[in-house]
Amino acid sequence: MVRLTRIYTRGGDSGETSLSNGARVPKHSLRVAAIGDVDEANAAAGLARTHLSDGEPAAAILRRILDDLFDLGADLANPSDAFDDPAMLRITEDQVRRLESEIDDANAALAPLDSFVLPGGSAAAAHLHQARTVARRAERAMTALAASEPVNPAALRYINRVSDLFFVLSRALNAAAGSDVVWRPGANRGA
Repeated sequence: MVRLTRIYTRGGDSGETSLSNGARVPKHSLRVAAIGDVDEANAAAGLARTHLSDGEPAAAILRRILDDLFDLGADLANPSDAFDDPAMLRITEDQVRRLESEIDDANAALAPLDSFVLPGGSAAAAHLHQARTVARRAERAMTALAASEPVNPAALRYINRVSDLFFVLSRALNAAAGSDVVWRPGANRGA
């Protein structure tokens, strides 16, 4: 477990930070950028969750995802390519499969799309769209990192699926509240 007794250490004042193995890296490194984008996606998902009641199924799903995204940050903070080492905190295929199951369950109740969905509807849905776009940015950062350094393949699959789940959950929340906000191509031309 983590125990924090001091919030500032002055260790990063020179523009470097430590990875979980103690290695010092620049704060602008691809790995630290990916960790930061995952952290931002987590914050956006947490904000979406504040607009849900604790008893709602989407709230429970998001609570699990908040933990998972911290796990993902820990996974990225470990530059080792020992992805199957049980002593290391890594995203697992079970976590990816759980997301896929949740996507399938939520999507089964939704009408097929006839247009692209715009961010909006309920506050929770709008914030989930924000979380989705930040997760996509995190995915881009992680794939850029994977081009030059080891990245857990399950972690790459997880970030891809979690953005899909954010989208489907936003649609499910909007369906419960009325309907999606859909794109009307060319609706404002000549107006």
